[in-house]
Amino acid sequence: MYAFEIERPSTIAAAVSALENDEAQALSGGQTLIPTLKARLAMPEKLISLTAIPEMQGICTNDAGQICIGGATTHAAVANGVGQFPGLAALASHIGDPAVRNRGTIGGSLANNDPSACYPAAALGSGAIIVTNAREIPADDYFQGMFETALDDGEIIIEVRFPVPEVANYQKFVQPASRFALVGAFVAKFADGVRVAVTGASEEGVFRWTDAETSLNQEFAASALDGISISADGMLGDMHGSPEYRAHLVRVMTQRAVIAAK
Repeated sequence: MYAFEIERPSTIAAAVSALENDEAQALSGGQTLIPTLKARLAMPEKLISLTAIPEMQGICTNDAGQICIGGATTHAAVANGVGQFPGLAALASHIGDPAVRNRGTIGGSLANNDPSACYPAAALGSGAIIVTNAREIPADDYFQGMFETALDDGEIIIEVRFPVPEVANYQKFVQPASRFALVGAFVAKFADGVRVAVTGASEEGVFRWTDAETSLNQEFAASALDGISISADGMLGDMHGSPEYRAHLVRVMTQRAVIAAK
């Protein structure tokens, strides 16, 4: 590690002001950033911790019936606090290990947009709204590729609003060492249609599997996916699985999610 300064503002306005410094970087749970600093892959002079801002913590339901989760809310708090959305609660309860779940935050995960992270699949699969200090961004517009998002410099996630589906489930094929998803599929059925989001598989990061959505809108059953597949082109390939293997897992995990969602 190297020497740096750290600030812990207590308001969103103070945090945004502190991040106007070009040498400052936001720090939420630190599950990705701290290892990055240790490896000196990034060396900001100042870290702005977002964990002491009450406005960015906690879970509530708004007048539209959406579940509103503060950006600095931990995975453990989400797992225990969204009983009306069991698919999301179960997803949060299986992120990493207890140490990760008690430090990592939903805002930090979505801001980092790791291509194998679980929350991006939940946000995209639910049609969530990512609320920043400056605007509201629909999930369909927010995710823009591997580690890429619509966030501007100095923009922070203060809240995530999840519509509550009729049924939903997330299934992931776990990479044992990291607990990230080798492939994960989030399926959510709403009154106006089905959404399917896949993480861990694509070189472009999380994506919606629209062919599966079309089939599941006709019949919400695992058998509806028997006749469709997804191309291995553009899929990740590494020591844990080839592009073809990941393409196969996309359908398998999606079918499992449909079965579990019923």
